[in-house]
Amino acid sequence: MSIRFGVSPIAWANDDMPELGGDTPLESILGDIQQLGFEGVELGGKFPRDAATLAPLLARYQLDLIGGWYSGSLLTQTSADEITALQPHLALLKAMGSTVFVFAETSNAIHGRRAQSMGDTPRLRPGDWALFGQRMTDVADYVQSQGLRFAYHHHLGTVVETAQDLESFLALTGPSVGLTLDTGHAALGGIDALEVIGRHPRRIAHVHCKDVRGDVFTRMQLAGASFLDGVLAGMFTVPGDGGLDYARIMAALAAIDYSGWIVIEAEQDPAIANPLEYARLGLSTLKRDAATAGLSQ
Repeated sequence: MSIRFGVSPIAWANDDMPELGGDTPLESILGDIQQLGFEGVELGGKFPRDAATLAPLLARYQLDLIGGWYSGSLLTQTSADEITALQPHLALLKAMGSTVFVFAETSNAIHGRRAQSMGDTPRLRPGDWALFGQRMTDVADYVQSQGLRFAYHHHLGTVVETAQDLESFLALTGPSVGLTLDTGHAALGGIDALEVIGRHPRRIAHVHCKDVRGDVFTRMQLAGASFLDGVLAGMFTVPGDGGLDYARIMAALAAIDYSGWIVIEAEQDPAIANPLEYARLGLSTLKRDAATAGLSQ
C-alpha cells in the first residue's frame, strides 16, 4: 500500500476566477509547492500544454504531473465525439507519465456562473442516467486502454452532486469508471465520504482533500449565492482548518488498501488565505493522520 501527496495550484491561481492569483507567476507557485515537500502537482491554467516545455519545468522543481481536470460533455455528444475531443489532454498526460485522468461533466454545470445560485444545480431525469452512464463507461474503457485510471469528479453545481446522484452514477457505469473522491464536495453535497469508501472501495481511483466551513456554506446557500461567491466567502479550506475528521477519512482509505495520490485541492482567495501557509497546514494534517492510519508513502 503506497500513497503520494500532491497539490492543486488552485489555491494560488483559480482557473474559474482568473482574478484570483492572476498575477502570480507559475514559477513562484511551483517553488512554493517544492518548498512544502509535495511530490506532485495537478495541471493548472498557467501550465504550458506541451510536454516538451512542461516536463523540464516540472523537473526543475522535482515535481510529477499527477493529472488534471478535463471538462466533458457527454450529455450533449457521443462517447466517440468525446474521445476525439479529449485527445490533446490525454496526449499531454501520457507524455508526462501521469497516472490518472480526472473527468467531470460540465455541459450544463453552473459552478462557474456567478449569476446562478448554488440551488440551481441541474438534475438528470431518471431516464437520462442509463445513456449518460453508458457513454461514460465507453470513455473510461478507452482511457483505461491508454494506460490511465479514469476518475470521475463529483462536484457541486454539476449533475453528480448529491448522494443520490452519486449512487445512480456508480450503479449505471462500469468498473472502468473510477471516482475522484472529493471530501469537500462530498460534505457540502450531502455525500458521506466514509460510506462511499466502504461501499465502493474498488471505485476510489483518486482523492481530493479539502475541508469545509459549514457555517459559511449554510449562510451563502440561504442567501442564494453562487458557488464562486461561496468560494470567495471561504466555504472551503485545507484539511485541519474546517469541520471534517481526517483521521477517520485516512483510516477508511487504509481499510481498503488505497494506493495512489492524495491531493490537497482547496480553493480560497489567495489574498486572504496565504497559499503557502494553508498548504503547509493541510499537508501536515494529512501526513499525520495518514501515518496514524497506517497509510505508507
